[in-house]
Amino acid sequence: MVAVLWTARYIQTPVSILPRMANVTGIGGVFLRAKDPDALTKWYGDALGITFMGGGHFSMFVDETPGSVTVFAMFDHDDSYIGDPQRQSVMVNYRVDDLDAMVARLTSMGAAIDDILVEENGRFTWSTDPEGNRFELWEPGPLH
Repeated sequence: MVAVLWTARYIQTPVSILPRMANVTGIGGVFLRAKDPDALTKWYGDALGITFMGGGHFSMFVDETPGSVTVFAMFDHDDSYIGDPQRQSVMVNYRVDDLDAMVARLTSMGAAIDDILVEENGRFTWSTDPEGNRFELWEPGPLH
């Protein structure tokens, strides 16, 4: 009964006077291990059009697109959605502005591309980089 009273009290309390709790506001970065960082940086630049700063292995994305979201999700360890469970524990989803053009570029470079999946959230496909890291490409739908 105490929990119900506590919850009811806070539901009726204006948000501005609730105790502030620290929250994650988005993904601050994605970091990949690479056997050859120079080669993998070049591949991501050539294949996905990512611009790296100062000739290094570092890039920043500033997204001012209204409605843009970043998803943070957990999958069962044995789920192959994010790649081989024995060698990959993270998959990066890259938001793209033209999935067909991106697929054409990757295909011209010899990359294997999965079939495009169309869902209410947009269009998706998957591929792997030269070191075997599976990644997802997402062209947001009209809801985003």
